[in-house]
Amino acid sequence: MEADESATVPDLSALHRLPPDWAASDAPADGGGGTRPLVDHLGDRPPTYDADPAALPAATSENLDALVPDTVLDGARYGTYTLRAASVRGDSARFRGEPRRDALLTARFGAAESALVLVAVAGGVRGGEGAHLAAADACRWIGEAVARSHARLSEDIRAGRRADLKSGLHRLTDRTYGKLRARAAELGLEPQEYTTSLRCLLLSADPDCRTRVFFGVGSGGLFRLRDGWWQDLEPVIPEQQPSAAADSPGEEGADGDRLTMDLQITTPPSPYSDGPAPPPAELFRFRASVARPGDTLLLCSNGLAEPMRGEPELPAELAERWGPPGPPGLPAFLADTQLRIKGYADDRTCAAVWEA
Repeated sequence: MEADESATVPDLSALHRLPPDWAASDAPADGGGGTRPLVDHLGDRPPTYDADPAALPAATSENLDALVPDTVLDGARYGTYTLRAASVRGDSARFRGEPRRDALLTARFGAAESALVLVAVAGGVRGGEGAHLAAADACRWIGEAVARSHARLSEDIRAGRRADLKSGLHRLTDRTYGKLRARAAELGLEPQEYTTSLRCLLLSADPDCRTRVFFGVGSGGLFRLRDGWWQDLEPVIPEQQPSAAADSPGEEGADGDRLTMDLQITTPPSPYSDGPAPPPAELFRFRASVARPGDTLLLCSNGLAEPMRGEPELPAELAERWGPPGPPGLPAFLADTQLRIKGYADDRTCAAVWEA
């Protein structure tokens, strides 16, 4: 049985932090419709920078293969869910002619009901010269790792094997960050100069499977829109963890959903790959739970997570736009992700999943 999270909330614009269990419910989705107002910006003052790009990143004959577009937009529909994803260069980078540091990967592996959809969102470190390259590398390498193991991952998701998923995805993530550290050494950089946050969703194409798997490392956000109000699903990470174990007994909820963290703790052998994994160097997050009809799940980089947590007008506006009657089209979704607020000019990358 699941925990009840349907408490009455008087302010729909507020984000409500949940306990570590991310439970499901059988309640039907809301019906109805609504309009989508045009909004230039939120708040009482306009942002500092113009909304449209002003300058392109500098290019040479040697770096053409490293250029990234200002905007990436994608979407799909499988099983009971609709996916929208976008990555947009921030207002500050557009003004200064800097490349988009965020990276986005959306990919389907396999076919029919056993197909597995991966969404990877990476955010390069601010001020890093190769931040956009590190983010792209992380997305590509985690994509390659999931591709090689997609059949087993898909089977485990559909069967609800959380322990296998957690250990396997932890190992694949460790390997990705090991490659980033090796690449930094090749470039003559310190590891912290060539790294990135990495947050991923795994979604089954099976219409009978509503298990949604989140895993990753670093800053960003994971939110859920349910019954008209947003919930912050990102548990607080303590500054220090006991070295004896990564998971504390109090982190597990009624449905077995939990946050997993690792501080230099060797992971168990993985069912998805052979050979030793590099030692982990980052906090690892894992969450697997069953979605409820009518939910909207939002995974995002720090550029959108910060205003979602810091400016109540943004979650309130997105709740209006992303509630009933259902997911927006691609152009409308892109416009929604660019709702501008003074003081928030970083890249924005996000993926949203609407449950039928």
